[in-house]
Amino acid sequence: MTTVAEQIAILKAELPAAVTLVAVSKTKPAIMIKEACAGGQRDFGENYVQELVDKEHMLPKDIRWHFIGHLQSNKVKFIAPFVHLIHAVDSVKLLAEIQKQALKCNRIIDVLLQLHVAKEETKFGWDVDEMLESAGPLFQHSQVRIRGLMAMASNTEDTIQIVHEFQHVKQVFEQLKQGIASDHAGFDTLSMGMSGDWRIAVEHGSTMIRLGSTIFGQRNYSTNTH
Repeated sequence: MTTVAEQIAILKAELPAAVTLVAVSKTKPAIMIKEACAGGQRDFGENYVQELVDKEHMLPKDIRWHFIGHLQSNKVKFIAPFVHLIHAVDSVKLLAEIQKQALKCNRIIDVLLQLHVAKEETKFGWDVDEMLESAGPLFQHSQVRIRGLMAMASNTEDTIQIVHEFQHVKQVFEQLKQGIASDHAGFDTLSMGMSGDWRIAVEHGSTMIRLGSTIFGQRNYSTNTH
């Protein structure tokens, strides 16, 4: 049976050097995260604020914690002191709250703007036209650095549809990079691709993928993170 560290090594051997692997560790116990760390993994993604806070407290301080879930504005303050990257900024209100908490912590917080291209209505994020029309003010926060975009493709077996959605996100990313974001350093991250579609995402320009079950196996919904 392949260990967590071995699986990470296999994945990194296949990934282009420019693509960052975020290990989605939500619901996974600390011992599994430590095993991944022993294998050289440092980027981990969590969906729930309290679980992230608990894990940050007990695990090595050189871990780069990514918040990848839907983030409520009233919970930003709990992760603002240490979060490495917030992936799913989906509203002006959330961006303003991150700015507020970053000022209190006297740090700059890196974020990704979430683009909604999937067919499911349940997915969050900016509409493409809305993003392109209103992007300017989003880049005006002194303590928030917009590093790029995040998006999720539709949950479908239709590879052509997934390819089309990833191509669309890449196109918007390039439009912003060459337009409003050209005056802002560090707009270089395109986070798309999960366990079911990461190879397609990388092929179409992703620079960051989020893999959970591929690394850790199927989810464990136990609340025990120790």
